[in-house]
Amino acid sequence: MESSARLYPNKVAVIDEYKQLTFQEIRNEAVKIARQIKKECGDIRNEPVAVYMRKSTACIAAFMGIAYSGNFYCPIDINSPTDRINRIITALQPKAVICEENMEGDLFRQIRQISINGIEEEVDDLPEKYYEEVLDVDPLYVLFTSGSTGQPKGVVISHKGVIDYTEWLADTFAFDSNTIFGNQAPFYFDNSVLDIYSMLRNGSTMIIIPERFFSFPRMLVDYLTEKKINTLFWVPSALITVAHSGVLATSELNDLKKVMFCGEVMPNRQLNIWRYYYPGIMYVNLYGPTEITDVCTYYIVDREFGDEEPLPIGKACKNTEILVLNDQNEQVKTGETGELCVRGTCLSMGYFGDTLRTEEVFVQNPLNKKYKDMIYRTGDLVTYNDRKEIIYICRKDFQVKHQGHRIELGEIEAAASVIKEVNQSCALYDENNKKIILVCQTEKSVNEKGIYIKLKEKLPKYMLPSTIKIINEMPLNPNGKIDRNRLKKEVMTNE
Repeated sequence: MESSARLYPNKVAVIDEYKQLTFQEIRNEAVKIARQIKKECGDIRNEPVAVYMRKSTACIAAFMGIAYSGNFYCPIDINSPTDRINRIITALQPKAVICEENMEGDLFRQIRQISINGIEEEVDDLPEKYYEEVLDVDPLYVLFTSGSTGQPKGVVISHKGVIDYTEWLADTFAFDSNTIFGNQAPFYFDNSVLDIYSMLRNGSTMIIIPERFFSFPRMLVDYLTEKKINTLFWVPSALITVAHSGVLATSELNDLKKVMFCGEVMPNRQLNIWRYYYPGIMYVNLYGPTEITDVCTYYIVDREFGDEEPLPIGKACKNTEILVLNDQNEQVKTGETGELCVRGTCLSMGYFGDTLRTEEVFVQNPLNKKYKDMIYRTGDLVTYNDRKEIIYICRKDFQVKHQGHRIELGEIEAAASVIKEVNQSCALYDENNKKIILVCQTEKSVNEKGIYIKLKEKLPKYMLPSTIKIINEMPLNPNGKIDRNRLKKEVMTNE
């Protein structure tokens, strides 16, 4: 941030639908926010400060202001149900909440509110001791993810994790001051870390794409063209929607140079549509849970794939090691399936205020008995192909026992994704009735029987779904990924 504000003070850094900020303006706003935090909260350090604001340029200034004050930020989705927000606040116990205007009501009643619109206009420089006291092992942010128990988990990420990540991104993908990011990810979702911190580190520009455009592919593609956006890092669902809309055939995305994706499996059938119309673009499949600073493996697409083939998640990022362990905590061989585990600077500091759940997944490396060597167990099942590339299979908890067979639901989804008329699919397991349910978003030219007949050509009998449901639109969570919990609830209710 300091370097970009010095090198590119008047360059536009971030743009939303209503406002833009230069690098110097971000720094000025951040300094004001940092001073206000110290003024209202005292000389606090390494304490959580919540950010409860609509997605905007002001959020970036708030994040940096909290970091400048020597504390760490936690973005909260303003559209979340009140119950979830209350759970996050209870777990986080923030010293303050940054908001656009002071809020009335019970939501933040017992928390100090700092309105960014109410801070005095004078810009005094920040005492260096505020940020000079910050260590790279100190927390930078907390992002809350869904917990299986219903209690959100606050993932704590350090300064060094983000520094290491953004340095690798710049070196690997040549991000620089000419890069223009088209931001899709919400700021409470870890995919946004690539956009935000690559912009700050490299003097790039980040354009916050209005959320409504993602429901209208023609408007979305025209916006990319108008703004000369050259780099995308989106969830696959957004790219799939564009691929199926047909707009790529009549678009002129002449500025687009890099298309990167993470957060879900990207089917090759839809990626091949992008590659057909825009073969000169660099396509990159990235993988990683929130607990490892966004990304830990990557694959730059370098060869042709059939629609039915899986896309590799590739190899470990620099300064990161991937261990694929079987049930005996031994490294798997080529073709064997195991749990993907990660070690390196990228590892989270654990779950905020939750030692028990932290110790369940952040554990001693079973291959090293000599000294403390922590790994993160992702819960994802993977294998190696003949090229030593990692192939994602599914979540461990998506692996079910059915008719005496161990089945990965992701394999059923992969088979369905190859069917031309199926745009998206999600395989679910009904534990009570012991049956597989496949939910599909499809073209009108196919029905349940047609899908079943085509699946019989690809799957063994014991893997065939008992029920196939066709729906008009897949429910998505706020991050743009298929909302499996909501879908399962809707499907099971109608069974």
